[in-house]
Amino acid sequence: MAQQTQTQPNDIKSIIVIKVRGTISARRETRETLDLLRLTHTNHAILIDNRPAYKGMLQRVNNYVTWGEPTKETVIALLEKRGRLAGDKKLAENLAVTGYQTIDEIADDILSGKIAYKNLPAIEARFKLHPPSKGYHGAIKKSFRTGGEAGYRGEAINDLVKRMI
Repeated sequence: MAQQTQTQPNDIKSIIVIKVRGTISARRETRETLDLLRLTHTNHAILIDNRPAYKGMLQRVNNYVTWGEPTKETVIALLEKRGRLAGDKKLAENLAVTGYQTIDEIADDILSGKIAYKNLPAIEARFKLHPPSKGYHGAIKKSFRTGGEAGYRGEAINDLVKRMI
């Protein structure tokens, strides 16, 4: 297990986080951490890098969010269909504002860790997703390892994101 955590930061540069539970009865620290992550509503997603600070935040809110490593196809689909600029303009139609020519270039830079998605100019930092088609497959209050939906799910996050786009 120690070898996995040592190789993981070098291989994976980007993480997608989706809020799957509401925070009515959550602790104050949990609600504040979700606000810092810009996850204010359920079914909102963000793209972050794998800094230790973000990993600590994910551990604090692991009962309310699910996260994993996205593939390039997933990031491209998110940017094309759910990426928004300030003023609720579609990102795919207004790429000149960001300084990139194609969505592929943005996805490559995000996945390689060259730029954080939230630091793109005039960008809306979160993705507003639909609830997953055909619903969640497990209880949202249980961890993914025990058959639920919350917590770390690795590559399985791509299937969930595709059902939510």
